[in-house]
Amino acid sequence: MMAASTKQNADDIFKEFKEHSISEFFRRNAQMLGYSGKVRSLTTIVHEYLTNSADACEEADILPEIKVVIKELDETKYAVTISDNGPGIPSKLVGKALATVLAGTKFHRYKQQRGQQGIGAAGCTLYSKITTGKPIHVMAGTSREKYECDITIDIKSNKPVVENTNRLEKDIKGTTIYGEFGDVKYEKSDHGVYEYIKRTALSNPHMSIILVEPDGNEAVFLRATNEPPKKAREIKPHPLGITTNDLLEFAHRSESRKIGPFLQESLARVTPGKIDELKAIVKDMDFDSDPRQLSWDNAEKLVKAFKGIKWMAPELDSMSEIGEKQIEVAIKNILNPTFVSVTERKPKVFRGGIPFVVEAGIAYGGSSGKPKEVSNKEKAEAQLTGAPLPSAEGNVLRFANKVPLLFDASNCAITEAAKTIDWKRYSIANFDEEPISVFVNVSSVYVPYSGVGKQAVSQEEEIIDEIKLAVQDCARALQRYLSGIRNQNLKESRYKTIMRYVSQLSGDLSDITGAKREEIERQLKKLVEEKYNIDDGEEDEASGEKSKSNEKEPEEGED
Repeated sequence: MMAASTKQNADDIFKEFKEHSISEFFRRNAQMLGYSGKVRSLTTIVHEYLTNSADACEEADILPEIKVVIKELDETKYAVTISDNGPGIPSKLVGKALATVLAGTKFHRYKQQRGQQGIGAAGCTLYSKITTGKPIHVMAGTSREKYECDITIDIKSNKPVVENTNRLEKDIKGTTIYGEFGDVKYEKSDHGVYEYIKRTALSNPHMSIILVEPDGNEAVFLRATNEPPKKAREIKPHPLGITTNDLLEFAHRSESRKIGPFLQESLARVTPGKIDELKAIVKDMDFDSDPRQLSWDNAEKLVKAFKGIKWMAPELDSMSEIGEKQIEVAIKNILNPTFVSVTERKPKVFRGGIPFVVEAGIAYGGSSGKPKEVSNKEKAEAQLTGAPLPSAEGNVLRFANKVPLLFDASNCAITEAAKTIDWKRYSIANFDEEPISVFVNVSSVYVPYSGVGKQAVSQEEEIIDEIKLAVQDCARALQRYLSGIRNQNLKESRYKTIMRYVSQLSGDLSDITGAKREEIERQLKKLVEEKYNIDDGEEDEASGEKSKSNEKEPEEGED
């Protein structure tokens, strides 16, 4: 007897067709936001809130003062409180700011900021809901109001739910966020919260950060400078970085009545002269037509024409680097090395029109390098969660827009650039084991991250090349420093070897010549000291003075 047919038609198949919100997608794929592994998840939460606080303070021209308090509620459940001295969040926008995925002040602006996607804080609210079922509590003080409220997220609609709003009489400034999170763990490891905050202080010397750990220990990272970083300015996109779809989006929103003025108002470096050049290339297009009627074919012709014209480089006011002086101060403050060399490359572009700047530094000695050994506990957790382990890549301190990158090191352009350098050429026999730390910060309007979690810079060829050149600049200064130390050690070794025989030789010469032994020994010592640049036998003092001059050498080279 034949079995009944199970064949389904299109109507049957599409009965299950449903539309889902972006919040539902990330609820099922939280690992894409960095919530993969207990230690990493807690670090991600602190990272998202701390970067928001730093951006808000800097936009308001405030030197950031941020406090992070972490309390253990259960074995894998922690409370996180983060407070700042920033401008606060208006109550009418607090729900969208903290509980609407892909909503914010950054994604649509052509300006460098730490956060870019409008996912971070909303992702924390989402993670709190799916791991504890509890809302985020917010207290904020702006110049006009002071209030507190509870916020959660309606996952199906990607809408904020704001409850228990109360006006506050007490004088508060800035924003304080309290949340409870499950499936997280605090550990003082190379990928934990402490290391993240330490590196944040390293790349943001103008910030003051206090971390209160679960055991009550208070780690204070004082600001190393009162000089705020250069403020980034919003600029227009460059023609060489524009796609056909981008151009159509701009055109259809334009208030200009003609294509020529539209291009000048919407894009950087477009002048009347450049419009004439475009007209000569795209001869069959009416530049007096309404840009809102621009077709795909004509937009495509314009984009191709852009590539046939010589343009001025993109404006650089959109970027805010750390600065060589600030990096050096921060490295000395955090790592206390015996040698530091810092360099900043000239701005470059990638993908045709997006500007970026690479800053690099090398620290040697002190607390530099020395990656920690991997504990059995870390190995076991890594096997269960797939989280990365501390490795020799810990010698490379990676940053993008001043934000530490602790994870996904193997997929990062910074790691790739550091790995491909022949360190033996720079007197580093084994990079993985020596007390050396390489600091690299990539600044750009749009850092090309390799994933939504923003933990690795995509391996763009132009970016890798610039990183290598920057690190090699610093490595040459380090080579001179190490060479000076070796030469000094060799001189001291020879000096001590010869001095061991001076007394015996003085006696032998005295017997042969009849001259006084003491006088012969004095003259021999003087000859040896002059030969090896030793003052009156005080070889220790001389060695120390020589070392100091070597420490200054990189600075002279930079000048």
